[in-house]
Amino acid sequence: MSLSSDKYQRLVNLLEQLRTDVSNLQVNLPELKQRVASLQQLFGQEIVPLAEDANSREQSYQTEMSKQLRLLEVDVMFLQGARQESTVQTRLKTISDRLSTLIQYCQAILQQGTQE
Repeated sequence: MSLSSDKYQRLVNLLEQLRTDVSNLQVNLPELKQRVASLQQLFGQEIVPLAEDANSREQSYQTEMSKQLRLLEVDVMFLQGARQESTVQTRLKTISDRLSTLIQYCQAILQQGTQE
């Protein structure tokens, strides 16, 4: 596995773990905010620099991933403001779905790397 594949795989592992924890309600709001911030930091420091060597499809995925990470941060802010249990559940589902989307983007990049 190449160095870039290792970095994407590491990101996938963190995203999957967070999605599992969110789905099982095993994460509190301050921890969720911290983990999302850590994901954004990892993406900025480890993944974004890979764009220099990336093809246009990978760069497109990175752009979408960056957008999804920003939206994930907004989702967490909306969760923080939720007062009713039904709203909390809806927000958690949205966060879980957003994490799934990010995982799919990473897997698409990893898949593309194995085909080249």
